[in-house]
Amino acid sequence: MLLPAFLTLLLLVLQPVCVLYTRSVMESAASETARIMITTTSEADSCEAFAMRRLAAVPNLSIFHAGGPLSWEVELNGASGESDEVHVAITGTVTPLPILGAFVGALGATNAQGDVEMRVEVSYPGRPTWLEGSYETWIEKWG
Repeated sequence: MLLPAFLTLLLLVLQPVCVLYTRSVMESAASETARIMITTTSEADSCEAFAMRRLAAVPNLSIFHAGGPLSWEVELNGASGESDEVHVAITGTVTPLPILGAFVGALGATNAQGDVEMRVEVSYPGRPTWLEGSYETWIEKWG
């Protein structure tokens, strides 16, 4: 009688841990990709490949990430013209354990298959707000 209760409790604790791990890796990958975009002149394809390599740290199990390693959606918006801010968004899905099927709505939005959709967005400004003057004046002073 105690074993089924223990296994049920273990499954209830396991799913949130898997979701938190996946979200942590997603946030880290988005932050590192945004940093790469703001500090280099790399093309979008190489930045997206960098993000996908970082996302490979998520195990290829549906309770961590459903759809396999190529099903991540990575959106990159680089600094352009007036805006010097970069924006990185990563979207993935997680298949909830059967025990948690009734509580899936609390975890987030779901798709047609019943998977929970997770999305992480990171934005970095190209220039810190405390930095005065333009890039040209900075080069004149220090260059």
